[in-house]
Amino acid sequence: MDYPYADRFPVHRTLPETGRPREELLAELAAMAAEEDAFWETGKISGTMYCGDHDHYRFLAEAFSGFAHVNALQRDMCPSATRFEGEIIAMVLDLMHADAVEGSEPAGLVTSGGTGSILHALLAYRDHARATRGVTSPNVVKPETAHPAFDKGCHLFGIECRTVPVDPETTTVRPADIEAAIDDNTVAIIGSAGNYPYGTIDPIAELGALALEHGVGLHVDGCLGGFILPFGEELGYDVPPFDFRVPGVTTISADTHKYGYAFKGTSTLVFRDKALRNAQYFHVTGWSGGKYMSPGMDGSRSGGLLAATWASMVHLGRAGYRSYAADIFRTAAAMMDTVRSHPELRVMGSPTFCFSFTSDAFDIYHVADFMRPRGWRFNGQQYPNAIHMAVTRPQTQPGVAEAFASDLAEAVAYAKERQGAGAEAELGAIYGGVAGGLTSEIEDVIVMFMDAMLDTQQGVPPLADPAPAEQG
Repeated sequence: MDYPYADRFPVHRTLPETGRPREELLAELAAMAAEEDAFWETGKISGTMYCGDHDHYRFLAEAFSGFAHVNALQRDMCPSATRFEGEIIAMVLDLMHADAVEGSEPAGLVTSGGTGSILHALLAYRDHARATRGVTSPNVVKPETAHPAFDKGCHLFGIECRTVPVDPETTTVRPADIEAAIDDNTVAIIGSAGNYPYGTIDPIAELGALALEHGVGLHVDGCLGGFILPFGEELGYDVPPFDFRVPGVTTISADTHKYGYAFKGTSTLVFRDKALRNAQYFHVTGWSGGKYMSPGMDGSRSGGLLAATWASMVHLGRAGYRSYAADIFRTAAAMMDTVRSHPELRVMGSPTFCFSFTSDAFDIYHVADFMRPRGWRFNGQQYPNAIHMAVTRPQTQPGVAEAFASDLAEAVAYAKERQGAGAEAELGAIYGGVAGGLTSEIEDVIVMFMDAMLDTQQGVPPLADPAPAEQG
């Protein structure tokens, strides 16, 4: 595949000597945006676009534009950033029932995304345990379904990452497996609400009891579910408490840029105790340039993202979020009912708004192969092979759930035919060996793909469904 748009627009590999007119550039940008939006506007894309409302995007863009050029680090010049950030944190603390906390002062951070929130949590646990418990060889214990950002954070911060399996029937972690991996150097254990692969919620109450018993932290990864599960609970869906109402929960991540319907580039991390948050503060007092400090890993940040996130939350309010959640939960239930209507398919675990399904009768990737030309973009999963669907607002459009039902019926018939003929699924061939572990050849392909995203000398390789599991 050629470098994107090289056949239609100039490719800049050096800074142009003479700049191009604004009108020409805006027209070029508008053309690309319109074509790329058309891809997800069908409602056939899993996750990725959580809002899908162009009026809302225009509103956020207007809020962003007034503060886009402002550096949120310089609060003397932009006290609005303190208002926006403080109120975002306060609203999330309220959503996570911080009023149930006794004996400590809850606090929070606004970060650059789900990965940022997870990294900040790991850093806080590491440094707090070192300061209060003398832990110098820290570890965290997580389910295999927990997001790879935990692995990334452990890699970056010198923390041992201990991964335990999940129950194949429930797709949630067994507390006994978590407990067996805890030792004196454990600084935190992890649970998801819900996990990305299956959308299921780990037994947070039981994990909280373990955290208290062993004197370790419990991070609840609500990056995916944090801004929709609370409203599902209000609507009467079976959503067990996963927030600060659960004793033992010490941190929660929740992405404002997913079901919070803000622009990409914001998430939140809230703490039961301000002392844990403050453990990851950074400052240098002896620098020749003056005294330097930053409450998180980022330095300069655009005030525009804070303004737009605040505007999204205040504009929608609880009623707005609850209304959208009702549409999403209803649509997800209809789509799962469609899956369950085929005896060859099964939904994995007991999910709510985000689900995965597989088959014991044929390679489920045959279904993905059939539905891809119909415009459906699923994420392929492994161990076992499965198809992932995170239902968002675009799927709630009229006719999308019906199209899913019609296309899936044909896809099942296709998969049975291909399986009977002994044919290999295309997606399975591309991800070759997924059932037997990640081979060095697949690692080479992944490196090649990441190179292609950054290097203009080559285009994006034509991989099927190449998008990584979304978190940030």
